[in-house]
Amino acid sequence: MTVLDTLAKQAGRLATDVQTSLRRARVEGERRLLQRQHRAALEELGERAYELVRSGGIEEGPLAPEIAAVESKLMEIEAKVAEVEALRQAEEDEPAPANDDAARTAFPMVDHPGGDASAGPGWEAADRFFRRGD
Repeated sequence: MTVLDTLAKQAGRLATDVQTSLRRARVEGERRLLQRQHRAALEELGERAYELVRSGGIEEGPLAPEIAAVESKLMEIEAKVAEVEALRQAEEDEPAPANDDAARTAFPMVDHPGGDASAGPGWEAADRFFRRGD
């Protein structure tokens, strides 16, 4: 077998492998799309069933645990919305800090107790070391 025959055979196998991989990737992509569409259809079905139960269109009986879970989560969401609104209102009502230094307000943990705004003993030693040549 000549070198060209060997190369042609390997190129043919490689092309077949690439085509197989592309086919598999296409089918996998189609499967994922169908799964997303299925989940969306289930979500729409659930929303519609919930609406029908609330409006009295269908009996709640067999769906009672799921309906209770949905209503529980809705109440939790409403409580969080109220909490966020209360926090937002409290922030708006809060007076501006006396210290106008925004960095110290945003990062109070950087300030040392007693109002000492130095970087600390480690930084002071480093500062002395590097200024030694001045």
